[in-house]
Amino acid sequence: MMNNKGFDLWADGYDVSVGLSDEANIYPFAGYKQVLNRIYQQVLEKGSQDVLDIGFGTGTLTAKLYDQGCRIWGLDFSARMIELAREKMPQAVLVQGDFAQGLPEELRQQKYDAIIATYSLHHLDDDAKVGFLNTLLFLLKPNGKIYVGDVAFETRTELEACRADSGEEWDDEEIYFVYNELKEKLSGEVMFEKISHCAGIIALG
Repeated sequence: MMNNKGFDLWADGYDVSVGLSDEANIYPFAGYKQVLNRIYQQVLEKGSQDVLDIGFGTGTLTAKLYDQGCRIWGLDFSARMIELAREKMPQAVLVQGDFAQGLPEELRQQKYDAIIATYSLHHLDDDAKVGFLNTLLFLLKPNGKIYVGDVAFETRTELEACRADSGEEWDDEEIYFVYNELKEKLSGEVMFEKISHCAGIIALG
């Protein structure tokens, strides 16, 4: 698994490498832009004002929400990613930390209209995913939503098909979402939207 130094080194070329995978419609980032666009639309359609982004990277999605007047809080592992994101969102509250250890106190003191996590939570095992997401529900305002966009599949069969197609490119250190295996363990109303052969959005709230 990549540590924070690895993410720092990847930061400046991150958006380019993601874009190449998306444009070629190949694992792991096929559907990436569509995932971000769908979450962006859903957050704004709900009139969200206070948004928490977990693992925001260079701020590709949150900077667009910031430009629409949303107040942004965020947590990321990489100092370099935060530096790049802060250039786009100077008034955002961006905190360095490891979400595997839970949210820092300053982020737990807020309530949010939307909590988003794009291509970050696959670093947690399934039990940790469920525990973390269920904890985040307590930080939502009334009618708030959590949106998780990631490498995600509705069934284990779909995941295994993608693994076979991807061959040596498949990352065995990442633990991807299988909606049918997690939905009963997640609290609240849970929905899944398939975006590509290897991407989807899980919404809960």
